[in-house]
Amino acid sequence: MTNLSHVFDDAHIFRMTDDTGMFQHTCYNVPDLDKGYTTDDNARALIMAVMLYEKKREPKYLALVYRYLAFTLYAQNANGHFRNFMTYGRQFTETQGSEECFGRCLWALGYTLASPAMPAGVKAACTSAVSRALPQVYFLKYLRGQAYALIGLSFGEGRENDSLILKLAASIAMHFEQCAGAKNWNWFEDRLTYDNALLPWAMFVAFQKTRQERFHSIACESMTFFDQAAFRDGFFRPVGCNGWWVRGKEPALCDQQPVEASMSTLAHLAAFAITGEQAMLELARKSFAWYSGENSLGESLIDPDTGGCFDGITASGVNRNQGAESIVGYGIAKLALEKYRLTLSDYGPRVVEENMR
Repeated sequence: MTNLSHVFDDAHIFRMTDDTGMFQHTCYNVPDLDKGYTTDDNARALIMAVMLYEKKREPKYLALVYRYLAFTLYAQNANGHFRNFMTYGRQFTETQGSEECFGRCLWALGYTLASPAMPAGVKAACTSAVSRALPQVYFLKYLRGQAYALIGLSFGEGRENDSLILKLAASIAMHFEQCAGAKNWNWFEDRLTYDNALLPWAMFVAFQKTRQERFHSIACESMTFFDQAAFRDGFFRPVGCNGWWVRGKEPALCDQQPVEASMSTLAHLAAFAITGEQAMLELARKSFAWYSGENSLGESLIDPDTGGCFDGITASGVNRNQGAESIVGYGIAKLALEKYRLTLSDYGPRVVEENMR
């Protein structure tokens, strides 16, 4: 049974955060300063911090919002793109990060901007950063960057936002239509790699914003395909990064990464909000239950001593490191399920649909 009653232990989050932002990696549960920081992690940590503040209204969480937002803003170039990898000495090691990093930043900025709990100054800073980033959206070529950007833009309003959402959705849909169909391979690429649930999630959001049936059909078909693979053993077993799942071959069983459970949780919540299918809500809970032991090892990935989340399931057992992506993904998924439950009971499904984008 998914345990949502367990109090979220924030100790590891504060352990992983210094005056600059959140560290990328650990050596077991100790921050690994040598690996520095990434904008990817700090953008996602921003979402988590906003969610924590929305729920608890405690000053320490608002302080985290400012910390992670400041990192994200500093990472943005004058042309609107974002740098990603930063050393412990606060030097970026590249002039421009990946499109996935860009998309994640838009997701974080969009979520923060839309939060009614955020101060006016935070919203103004997010508005400025999003406006600077918008011209870069037209040039996105890769699926996951497009999908993250689409979800981020869905929190905004305006003609340009709507136009960009339609453009991104059409591109993602084209990938699906070119790749899917033969031998029941209803997917966007010839392999499943990482952040897989993100792609059907983006299609559900595209339908929500445009009401185009094409996007709804692709969302449902791709989610069904994903679910047949991910829950084939009765529990969530994500495709492993040690080989992925290449078309015509068997899915890799290891290494299973926590981010997959997080994204699957969020995607199924979005699917339930759109379709109203109870099965989607149950699969969201099953996805999250991967963290607490409903997985191929039958072991919890949450360290009760530190509050951290272990970095995954390998062929030799649990990876005992407790990096940023792991704890942030767990935190976002847990808070989303809790927020969903509260919103559903207080206001009804319609408001849930808006909040779970």
